[in-house]
Amino acid sequence: MSDPAPTATARRTRRHDPHRRDRLIGAALQVIAQRGVAGTSHREIARAADVPLGSMTYHFASLDEILAEAFTRHADGIARVFDERLTAARTRDEAVEAIVTLVAGDLLSPGHDLVLTVELYVAAARNPRLKAVTQAWMQRSRDALERHFDPTTAREVDALIEGLTLHSALSTDPMTPAQIRHAIERYLR
Repeated sequence: MSDPAPTATARRTRRHDPHRRDRLIGAALQVIAQRGVAGTSHREIARAADVPLGSMTYHFASLDEILAEAFTRHADGIARVFDERLTAARTRDEAVEAIVTLVAGDLLSPGHDLVLTVELYVAAARNPRLKAVTQAWMQRSRDALERHFDPTTAREVDALIEGLTLHSALSTDPMTPAQIRHAIERYLR
């Protein structure tokens, strides 16, 4: 004889998934990298995280909220590397080398998803909540740079880093590490 069919009172056991929110944020970054912010939806994020669609509204009040969380995670990861490099630098010359390594190595490496950074920039231009993410990220970068430079110089070098990174990433003839070093040293003279 076969097992009896489940009754109406039978309940499915809930899947214990204490890291679901975290997975949703990671999935959001994956979807943004593949489809852009404009192609990111609750449905696409839930699909990428392999969770029911209802998990999105359970964990996040809006798509803006998960975008802010995802981009904050992305920015925090980059800011952490930035901070580690500049903390390790003991002299101004070492700080210059740390900046060169950040631009030519870390920020332009295949493992770094520049697409996410560009998506954040574009989305932040239209969304005040995401502009707050970029502002916090810029402040962290400047704080790290201020270990070696005055606040005005730190702000300007931060902008130079962004420009060098974008120009190198988007160019068919990117700058070499030596050219990046030259630009930074020339500015800091």
